[in-house]
Amino acid sequence: MSERLIQSIERAADVLELFLSTNPELSVKEISQHLNLSKSTVHGIIKTLEHRGYLQQNPDDLKYKLGIKLFTLGNFVAKHLDVGKIARPIIRDLVNELNETVHLVTLQRDEIIYIEKVEGPRALTIYSHTGKRAPVHCTGVGKAILAHLSENEADRLLSSASLEAFTEYTMTDINEIKQQLISIRETGYAVDDEEIELGLKCIAAPIFNHKGNVIASISCAAPKMRLDEEKLPLVIAGIQRAAFEISKALGYKDEFI
Repeated sequence: MSERLIQSIERAADVLELFLSTNPELSVKEISQHLNLSKSTVHGIIKTLEHRGYLQQNPDDLKYKLGIKLFTLGNFVAKHLDVGKIARPIIRDLVNELNETVHLVTLQRDEIIYIEKVEGPRALTIYSHTGKRAPVHCTGVGKAILAHLSENEADRLLSSASLEAFTEYTMTDINEIKQQLISIRETGYAVDDEEIELGLKCIAAPIFNHKGNVIASISCAAPKMRLDEEKLPLVIAGIQRAAFEISKALGYKDEFI
């Protein structure tokens, strides 16, 4: 490989992968022998991985096994890969239908993260890109998710958020935001009307899993002037239909309204 690899990270990966090919529990001595590394080197790697939750020690025999952090990471990756894979063709069809940019996001650590972005023929120069994080209170995709969380979770998230004003139209009052969330649940879609970027309007709808829990949302973003009285209803209908198709593919059982 032409890239410069970091030896310490390579060794840490070797340690973790060793548990997949040998025993579910291994001692420092066993790891040292399998990888032909000194015990002191292995001990340092193991203690670092244990500190971060990637390994845990059995107090009875002092051997190590894979930690819960790896399970958490695996679930996270699987969830987002599944949603992205299922949503991608539906998003592309919607972009072709609306000729506008479409996003797919999920909630992570109290912020939304963009996991898919397909640009329309008239590409936008806007803040969003795959991997980008954004607040929930002033984005259509964020509010679409927020409106369908439990009341306690939504309250916690809003109470801990900075509620920063990005434009003069950003809603920052918690009570006003909560009233808007009620409206979103009633209509089935959320709107960001120049709240995070002047001139930009987004229409978003939630995506649910087989348990009926909101796990993501999808949006159409366009210059406000293009979402006129004629096109806006088409965008709303398209976004809601696409969100339902993705939800249904994930096992969601409710009917489309």
